[in-house]
Amino acid sequence: MRTRSLQLRYLLFGLLAVGLLTGCVTRSSESDLAAGASESAALTEPPEPHAAAPSDTPVRPADAQSITVTAAPTPLTPEALWQQLQQPGETLYVVLLRHALAPGTGDPANFQLGDCSTQRNLSAEGRAQAAAIGQAFRDRGVAVQQVLSSQWCRCLATAELMNLGDVTPEPALNSFFRDRRTAEAQTLAVKQSLLTQAERPGVIVMVTHQVNITGLTGIVPRSGEAVVVQVAETGLTQIGQFLPAP
Repeated sequence: MRTRSLQLRYLLFGLLAVGLLTGCVTRSSESDLAAGASESAALTEPPEPHAAAPSDTPVRPADAQSITVTAAPTPLTPEALWQQLQQPGETLYVVLLRHALAPGTGDPANFQLGDCSTQRNLSAEGRAQAAAIGQAFRDRGVAVQQVLSSQWCRCLATAELMNLGDVTPEPALNSFFRDRRTAEAQTLAVKQSLLTQAERPGVIVMVTHQVNITGLTGIVPRSGEAVVVQVAETGLTQIGQFLPAP
């Protein structure tokens, strides 16, 4: 009887031990599963949003085609153009003047910007033409606010011989005949410069090259010929062309 009682006691202890062991294993498994679920959630949940970093890509300015020089429906006659320049009122007019006569095309192969001996220059006739253009402005009583010129010698000589005021070299007016890669940038620079001066009425003379004037207006001027552009805040309008000293 004593022996049977001991056997029953050992059996109960064994069952209790098995139950305790099973509970520990279950709790350990549940804990592992919970940890796994947390890790999975961490991997699948989207990251916290961050403020967008500023772009290093520069904003591209408006290109030359976006600022157009519109042609007036009816171009003004030479006499009407002179009248506009004589009495500009509250309007800004820009005279795009191709340099005076300089025989040839382009420039020599050894061209250097600061050396007139390497460039195509005004002929004696061209020098006389430049002086006559300036005299025509004075005879008509046109008050010129500013004279800008390409840095090429034939343009600077034209502007100086016109004798309408101090001449300011302007790189944007330089010829791009030999290197068209700068054509769009230079054309845009001139257009933007004109628009920024829209509220300054008067007359500005720009002495430049055929390719530059054509790039701005689509017109192919002769040597010593001028294309007149009316400047307003809303845009640029080509109102006519003429030979100041025919």
